[in-house]
Amino acid sequence: MRAITPVIASLALSLLSASVLGGPAAAETTTLRMAWYSDGNEGEVMADLLKRFHEQNQDIDVVLDQVPYKAVNENLPVQLASGQGPDIARVVDMGGLSRFALDMRPFLKDPGYWEANFGPFLEWMRPAGDTQAIPGFMTQLTVTGPFVNKTLFEQAGVAMPGEKATWEDWAKAVKEVAGKVQAPFPLALDRSGHRFYALAVSQGTKVFAANGEPDVVDDGFKRAAQLVYDWHKSGVMSKELWGSVSGTAYRGANDEFKNAQVVMYLSGSWQIAQFAKTVDNAFDWVAVPNPCGPGGCSSMPGGGALMAFKSTQHPKEVARLMDYLASEPVLAEFCARSLFVPGHLGLAKKGLDYPTASPEAAAALKIFTASAAQVSPLAYRIQGYINSRIIFNAVISRLGQAVSGETSLEDAEKRITADVAQQIAERNKK
Repeated sequence: MRAITPVIASLALSLLSASVLGGPAAAETTTLRMAWYSDGNEGEVMADLLKRFHEQNQDIDVVLDQVPYKAVNENLPVQLASGQGPDIARVVDMGGLSRFALDMRPFLKDPGYWEANFGPFLEWMRPAGDTQAIPGFMTQLTVTGPFVNKTLFEQAGVAMPGEKATWEDWAKAVKEVAGKVQAPFPLALDRSGHRFYALAVSQGTKVFAANGEPDVVDDGFKRAAQLVYDWHKSGVMSKELWGSVSGTAYRGANDEFKNAQVVMYLSGSWQIAQFAKTVDNAFDWVAVPNPCGPGGCSSMPGGGALMAFKSTQHPKEVARLMDYLASEPVLAEFCARSLFVPGHLGLAKKGLDYPTASPEAAAALKIFTASAAQVSPLAYRIQGYINSRIIFNAVISRLGQAVSGETSLEDAEKRITADVAQQIAERNKK
């Protein structure tokens, strides 16, 4: 038998080493895709955390696809329905996407931890009738509320309405301020069904009939719709915002607020990090408690959830990543760096420090955290309702038509009722 030369032996050893160390390891590397939208700096924070996760779990690569909010709202449901969606995504329409959700419970290290800390919010993500699934976790709890340009109030010499002030009190005050300082937007309200319901709940809407089915256009709803309609007619709200888009399209007033064109902007706690960065020292801004009405002063809750989807080919790896991101120390860091109110009961109870927050941001976080403790059960029920997105879209689309003068308010309300009934019936057929 011919002897093996040192060179051949060395080559054989190298090949063997490559096959043992390189071949299988490379073949076993799993790639996960995460779709992510950002309001502020949270995309940068998540990218940093994912890099750290990969360093500790080198058999899992995570590709972070940062996409516009609109893409998550409009394109993601279509992708998931066709089986082409990402493994994980940050979403807001939890109820609407629940039918695509992966139940991670069998793959998680400690499902009890998830139940204890995310329990109330898991209901928002579960498919109808499911009381056990663990599809994801809240990246943050958000609450709606107004931001006010305090500098404009001071320049106008007008006193800001105090706590428990009504929507009418604020509308009168911001119009007076805008008139004195020539601000083009006295009151801006996100063109969003969710934001509209912060007003509607305060006006006493009940949303649901006694049988639990939607009864959207009730007396409280009509009061809220009339306020928005009248504000556009009187100049308290500018048609430039709601009238610049149509259908179910979202339109915020971030740019207008940071450019000191808005006296009062109804949006929510997710804007804090952005305004801390974009407004900086240009003017003094404050968050104020949600204005009141006949139905109280409740904000609308919400937030972004990181949800896993059953179309994934890698449920075990998805659960391992989610266990890491949802762990208390990692989530605490994420919220602290992103300036978010945590949707984690343990962290909420302990309290969270925000070492990087500016004085304005820290004060705003305090206001929104207080508002979160006063959210009405009805507001939680609306947000968690599986067909909430259908209601939100119908409301904003038809109310937008009335504001733009395309139809009467009465006709818009009739169409909202018809749209909601028709779209829920179509969804139930699937």
